Amino acid sequence: MKETFNLIEEITRLDDSIYFELGNITHNGRAEYAAEHGYIKQVRILKLNIARSAYVEMLEKYININYELLPLEYQGWEEWVRTSEMEDAMHKILLENNLG
Repeated sequence: MKETFNLIEEITRLDDSIYFELGNITHNGRAEYAAEHGYIKQVRILKLNIARSAYVEMLEKYININYELLPLEYQGWEEWVRTSEMEDAMHKILLENNLG
């Protein structure tokens, strides 16, 4: 199933390091479940209804090609590993949304 992303999340790993991810309500629900069950420390929505820029579409396509849609109550947390090009796209998305 293809996911469409329209928000930016801040995810805190168990080691207290933080990373940013594109998400949607379904992904945020998975993240909340993961936080409640101790797979990550916390998740925060930083911005809702982000613009569909070329960078968002590029990263969205990468995630949809490389990762499967997981069930809401997935036992664990899958961090989407990005290539350097996709890391750059995420950085640009943060800047576009005044978060970088």
